[in-house]
Amino acid sequence: MIKLASLALVVVVLQGCSDPGTEIEPQTAAGDSVPEIGIVATTGMIGDLVRGVVGDRGEVAVLMGEGIDPHLFTPTASDVRRLLAADVVFHNGLMLEGRMGTVLSSADGPLARSIAVTEVLPEETLLHPPDAVGHADPHVWMDVLAWSETIAPIVRGLCETDPEGCEVFEANGIRLLEDLAALDRYARSVVVTVPSNQRVLVTAHDAFGYFGRAYGLEVHGIQGLSTESEAGLADMNRLVRMLAERGIPAVFVESSVSKKNVMALVEGAASLDHEVIVGGELYSDAMGAPGTWEGTYPGMIDHNVSTIGRALGGRVPDGGFRAWRERSGQDDAGDSEVEASD
Repeated sequence: MIKLASLALVVVVLQGCSDPGTEIEPQTAAGDSVPEIGIVATTGMIGDLVRGVVGDRGEVAVLMGEGIDPHLFTPTASDVRRLLAADVVFHNGLMLEGRMGTVLSSADGPLARSIAVTEVLPEETLLHPPDAVGHADPHVWMDVLAWSETIAPIVRGLCETDPEGCEVFEANGIRLLEDLAALDRYARSVVVTVPSNQRVLVTAHDAFGYFGRAYGLEVHGIQGLSTESEAGLADMNRLVRMLAERGIPAVFVESSVSKKNVMALVEGAASLDHEVIVGGELYSDAMGAPGTWEGTYPGMIDHNVSTIGRALGGRVPDGGFRAWRERSGQDDAGDSEVEASD
């Protein structure tokens, strides 16, 4: 009866249903068979880190899968049941999950254990754009080093849930930190090759602020932090003039956001006799398809960095991050094989 009452409460708070979320099978590590803990992550970016830490000691379900916009996501009744049944839930926080955040962050709520992975980030390191009313920019995963700090609350939450596996979680967390440190070096090594006057990133919505701050790009989103916001005509005209006046060669669409506004920029620039191409599709609020390289967090960042680097005139190693890392010979190599442009 208590469980059914909790379900009813959460359904009322979350208000409504949508298409089912995507459940992703967990990656496994070698070892003895152990009872699995049930884990729910709200986004693929969180879920991928959790899988890397938990190994074969848990099964991870992701609510918001490929191409799903978290700003517009409404959970189904089956999603709610999955949340209630989980031993631990990991969510982003910073209002990314919208109305769900009320339940996810409630200490006295019906969930067994729920952890906002961004809670460890110092307030002064968070971005606060003008349209972020009452909360910081939630797109922290775009800065690889900042996102790596969320490994600590994941390890802590798993240790609290499964104390016998804590040693495994801590060791996996250390390895994951090393992997993300290498990924961050790759991103820096590529972006620095883009000519300085072309380090301008124009995307469908304002999800790349942390990316721009970390890797040295000026970022312009057509829509605001949330895709629920609308792009104003004055803002569109301003961006069109900027593209033409500064000779920016490319703009970018996003996998989870409509292409309409980006294509309007391309047409507007053409009307001013400036050719702008669509430099490629970026992953912003969701990763790629499960089972693909882009369906992992490192693959998502690798794809974005490489796509941006090529389209804006930089030099990208053949094979991207994985080939670059193999050629670098060691995880702690400070320099890449890609030289910087003036």
